[in-house]
Amino acid sequence: MLIQIIGVGKLKEKYLVQGIAEYAKRLGPYVKFQIIEVPDEKAPDTLSFAEVGIVKDREGERILAHVKGDAHVIALTLDGKLWSSEELAAELDRLGTYGSSHVVFIIGGSHGLADAVLRRAQQKLCFGRMTLPHQLMRLVLTEQIYRAVKINRGEPYHK
Repeated sequence: MLIQIIGVGKLKEKYLVQGIAEYAKRLGPYVKFQIIEVPDEKAPDTLSFAEVGIVKDREGERILAHVKGDAHVIALTLDGKLWSSEELAAELDRLGTYGSSHVVFIIGGSHGLADAVLRRAQQKLCFGRMTLPHQLMRLVLTEQIYRAVKINRGEPYHK
């Protein structure tokens, strides 16, 4: 199974890079795992509604350029479904067995995801109503993918 995370912006914080690298290493024996970073759109701090739409659309084009046609896309968004770790594990197991063995999780930039990206997604996932930095979300998602793999293998990690 190939699992990818596509995220907007480059991770700069060393602790996030190291945390993701650790979970990516742990995932190595079980799945092919990749993180793809697309550049964020440079923009001033204050934007009009129309300008936010332009920023999201440009970032969306960059994201979609990396999504292969056979990929099953799961977009992380506030209006997505809330899954438990066990439900994420079950969904990855289902996709690997009956769906696509290529799963792409998409994390947008600070303004969210473009409509085109949301339309491309087969599923929307939400990690809760709290706002988390999109860079931190990459680490949290990577850990949850690792947890899901361990749950599906019946190996100790998830308690």
